[in-house]
Amino acid sequence: MLAKPRADLVPNTLAYETGPLVKATGFREYDARWILEKEINLLGIEALGLGLGTYIHQIGVKPRIVVGHDFRSYSISVKQALCLGLIAAGCEVLDIGLALSPMAYFAQFDLDAPCVAMVTASHNENGWTGVKMGAKPPLTFGPDEIGPLKDIVLGGLGVERPGGKLTHVEGVMERYIADVASRATLSRPIRVIAACGNGTAGAFAPEALRRMGAEVVPMDCDLDYTFPKYNPNPEDMEMLHAMSKAVREQGADLCLGFDGDGDRCGVVDDEGEEIFADKIGLMLARDLSGLHPNSTFIVDVKSTGLYATDEVLKANGATTVYWKTGHSYIKRKTAELGALAGFEKSGHFFFNGPYGRGYDDGLVAAAAILAMLDRNPGKKLSDLKKALPVAYTSLTMSPHCDDEKKYAIVDEVVAEYEALAKAGGTILGRKIVEVITVNGVRVALEDGSWVLVRASSNKPELVVVVESQQSADDMRALFHQEVKPRLARRPEVGAYNQEI
Repeated sequence: MLAKPRADLVPNTLAYETGPLVKATGFREYDARWILEKEINLLGIEALGLGLGTYIHQIGVKPRIVVGHDFRSYSISVKQALCLGLIAAGCEVLDIGLALSPMAYFAQFDLDAPCVAMVTASHNENGWTGVKMGAKPPLTFGPDEIGPLKDIVLGGLGVERPGGKLTHVEGVMERYIADVASRATLSRPIRVIAACGNGTAGAFAPEALRRMGAEVVPMDCDLDYTFPKYNPNPEDMEMLHAMSKAVREQGADLCLGFDGDGDRCGVVDDEGEEIFADKIGLMLARDLSGLHPNSTFIVDVKSTGLYATDEVLKANGATTVYWKTGHSYIKRKTAELGALAGFEKSGHFFFNGPYGRGYDDGLVAAAAILAMLDRNPGKKLSDLKKALPVAYTSLTMSPHCDDEKKYAIVDEVVAEYEALAKAGGTILGRKIVEVITVNGVRVALEDGSWVLVRASSNKPELVVVVESQQSADDMRALFHQEVKPRLARRPEVGAYNQEI
């Protein structure tokens, strides 16, 4: 029986070699991530597996679980330690080998397994590891599941049970690639750069895109867990600049960039310009709502306000619901409301039938984008982008605020905006038409502009975004004349990572 995990163990000691190290900070809102050896050791990973298996039994779900791992030097070792814990907990473990996170989610359906534990650090730097977990396809854990799991693991409350076993399953990769490739069949040549940042997606994306009918130009698709150029993260400017340069040099129709575990997709158009995922989502919503009138779409609160004002969506009877930022939250809401699709600004795309199974998959998103292009002959991706109404959106600004204080600060700001709206107040002369409080506060104005203040899920920071549908100067005014002074009245709020 494993000892109760501790947070004070250090490498190269007897205690470290004989007991589990698990720091509580690794349990996040919707997954778990640690720096390997410093914050968790392999015995700690085993304790996590035992705790996860125990939790699965507690909630009455069949203890049949898919496990996979991403391409890092230590991921197999982490997965094996996790499997030891799951087997000790009496789980039937189905090891699908090297995988993308969406391949592991696919395997839940393919192998009739209700549970999943994908070992991945996603786009994080080397040294990080983590696990994405679920017990009800296509959903992954959120706070309601992570909380009890954390209590079991840190409390040493894992229960050993007989009946555990491990099966290595072959053929899932081929079935997964065939499945995602079937979601787009191109009728015209489209030249696509597949940018993978030497991450796990390099083993999947080029082949899947070729089978869709695209002409594929691989970019950093050789697997190399040292990430010699940059982390595989299509939100980071270093990777985006490389993607933009490649489009211009190759004369490609677009570049699709995939993160380290393949559940996100970043897009650069034929002119070498990045299109943020919320704008790509709006383009897809326009396209899909024409095929499926009166559809519902879910977007996170950081996404453009154009969803609420777009005339094409209105004409097609589409409904848009703004919801909490975070892939587990958007995934869950998309399933709950039976929405056609959900979009998160970070690059997570969720499609329900007939386009997907509800989980986030960068390759399914790629298929949707290519199919949209195929349905618009004679138009380039930049043309579809230019057809959107103009909105001026800030970068995400993140003033420092201690973890112990940030939620109270946000509660105060929420209350202020609610009171302002109730009193018929205005912001820069514009009426407040809606105050959305599902995740901090998003204040929508009569012209479609908006401001957002929320607490970061992962860092000691607030998150601030503003958008104007008037001008770039008005966007800056919303920040400098409205949000920044409001937050500046609170000494707990510190310096910004950047300003506009």
